[in-house]
Amino acid sequence: MARKVASNTKVEREELLEFIRPRHRMVLITRRSDGTPQASPVTGGVDDSGRIVISSYPERAKTRNARLRPEVSVLVLSDDWDGAWVQVDGHADVLEAADGPSALDAFVEYFRNISGEHPDWAQYREAMVTQGKALVRVTPDRWGPIATGGFPARLA
Repeated sequence: MARKVASNTKVEREELLEFIRPRHRMVLITRRSDGTPQASPVTGGVDDSGRIVISSYPERAKTRNARLRPEVSVLVLSDDWDGAWVQVDGHADVLEAADGPSALDAFVEYFRNISGEHPDWAQYREAMVTQGKALVRVTPDRWGPIATGGFPARLA
């Protein structure tokens, strides 16, 4: 049986975003006040500006940490455990649904880019405000290669 060889494919920004768009399983890594990492499994997507977007709540550790220390990392995983993945490092900003119409537009964009059209956008916007949602937006500054696991080529 042939062994699977690990791969590392360097990509430019647009190739990175194309890789991320269909993948919604991610791990957001923020820093606690003492500098130690805090990892959160999240669902995310890519907005029209090329930022990784993650819906959360203002009181969650990931959101508080991102607001106070905006240098974050996002590990983007494939649905298949053995699938390709990439780590993206960037800086985050946090919007809250209560911030007004432009923030709610960002939530609509988040939903649309991950799930398509909603049957009632007014209801969706109202739900974001009622639930007090927050949106963490990560602008990619650097990223590793798109990688797959496996054996080094010398052992294949």
